[in-house]
Amino acid sequence: MTIGFILNGEDVVVRSNADIRLIDILRGSFGLLGARPGCLMGKCGACSVIFNGSVTQACLIPAFRIRGSEIITIEGFSQTDEYQDIMAGFTRAGMENCRYCENGKILTAEALLGRKERPDREEILSGFSGIKCRCTDPDALVEAMTIAAELRQRRLYGRPA
Repeated sequence: MTIGFILNGEDVVVRSNADIRLIDILRGSFGLLGARPGCLMGKCGACSVIFNGSVTQACLIPAFRIRGSEIITIEGFSQTDEYQDIMAGFTRAGMENCRYCENGKILTAEALLGRKERPDREEILSGFSGIKCRCTDPDALVEAMTIAAELRQRRLYGRPA
């Protein structure tokens, strides 16, 4: 089947069987390796993408569901100012991510900050509950998100969060 969708802001078309997973399409057809196949059951977050505005695990999305959708991968998101805000927040908080979970955490951070300008501790920890990795201290994660939110507010509005 031929499937058209928006990938990182560009209209694309791919030929695929209906049951092939999005993770395989991104990696095989487009060479986008940022979404990593981890558990392949939607539990680890390593294959996270933004699918129609929400962070979703690409291993759970069959090809037939992507027709007409918008998908943003870490490769596309890394070209934005929002990415820079998040990375600066992570760096200033001293938060070190492993390569396994980093992309999922970055996209989750974006989704959370897109829903709420200043998420509190509980919202942050709850928002990241879908990323199963032991590399990050929860306190560092909360600090990183607080800093990223403040940086974004300064950039957008010239004021602290």
